[in-house]
Amino acid sequence: MDLEKQPAPPARSPEGCLTVAIRIPVRIVVLVLVVPVRVAWDALVVIGRFLRDSVLRPLWRALVVWPCAALWRYVVVPLAKAIGWLGKVLVLAPLVWLYRYVLMPVGHGLVWTVRGIGAGLAWAVRGVGAGAGWLYARVLTPLGHGIVWLLKGTGAVLAWIFTPVWRAVVWCAGGLAWLVGMMVRGVGVALYWVARILLVLPAVALWRWVLTPVWRAVVWCAGGLAWLVGMMVRGVGVALYWVARILLVLPAVALWRWVLAPVGRVLVVVGREVWGALGHAWRIAGYISLAVGRFLGTLFRWIFVEPVRWVYLTVLTPVGHMVRDLVLRPVAEAARSVGRISRAAIASARETVRQTRADIRRMLFGETREREAVARREPTGADTRTLGSSTTALTKD
Repeated sequence: MDLEKQPAPPARSPEGCLTVAIRIPVRIVVLVLVVPVRVAWDALVVIGRFLRDSVLRPLWRALVVWPCAALWRYVVVPLAKAIGWLGKVLVLAPLVWLYRYVLMPVGHGLVWTVRGIGAGLAWAVRGVGAGAGWLYARVLTPLGHGIVWLLKGTGAVLAWIFTPVWRAVVWCAGGLAWLVGMMVRGVGVALYWVARILLVLPAVALWRWVLTPVWRAVVWCAGGLAWLVGMMVRGVGVALYWVARILLVLPAVALWRWVLAPVGRVLVVVGREVWGALGHAWRIAGYISLAVGRFLGTLFRWIFVEPVRWVYLTVLTPVGHMVRDLVLRPVAEAARSVGRISRAAIASARETVRQTRADIRRMLFGETREREAVARREPTGADTRTLGSSTTALTKD
């Protein structure tokens, strides 16, 4: 008993008789057309994979990868190292030597010279400054103080003389300015009333009693004319609307509703069925192509692979074992024996040469002195210390 509710399968829309009538012939025709295409496609895929794995990859490695790797390893890297070494020897080392042994000493000399010149100029400026300070303190300062005192006295005298004259001039100028202002104010008031009576009042009367009624009449007439034109345009628009609706819209709607829409639905059904038939036929063609490929593979195995395998196992393998046991192994044993004999002969010859050189050395220079035995703290020979014996006096047997 299921404890959880299983989801309901999606509801399929009912199919009409047109769909059922179109589906079977379309699938048959599409299957007949698609099977050769799918078989050819699968054959091309197999051939392409074989060419990619057996031809293109080895060619790519042989023609591109290995030459590029060899070029990088044996040409570019050594050439770069050589260029780097040449740059270090021919450019960097001379520049370092030039900086260390030419430019640095010259720079130190220039710095020392500039410092000496700067110290001399500073000493001279300090001397000139001391002379200028004495001149300012002893000569220019008393002279400036005397000139300032003289100017202050002159200014006081001139101020005592010209102050009454200046006050009188200021009082006269103020009275004249008041008189001129009164005259200008009177003239301005007279001009204001003349302009108001002769210009402003006639203009206001003209605007109020003549221009305003005329403007209102013109506006009313323009409004009526605009309403009349609008009504005419509206009537023409309504007429054109109904003419276009009757002559264009209604026939177009009828054409779409009763002709194009049914034809479109039929074409949609046909296209959907053709697309589904193509997918179904492509899958069936894949199974057919797989069966054909397996049949051809089995046929190729029984015609070519199995006979070659039988020949290899029943003919070539025993012959190879026989050749290995009767020819190759004895030849290998003989080669190893020859190698051992050759190594023994070479070792004997080396020992003979060594003994001859030792005899010649003894004849020319005499016997070599043997080294004197040095007494060791540890006993040698059979008296050496072991785990089972001791050399002390107490434990010695």
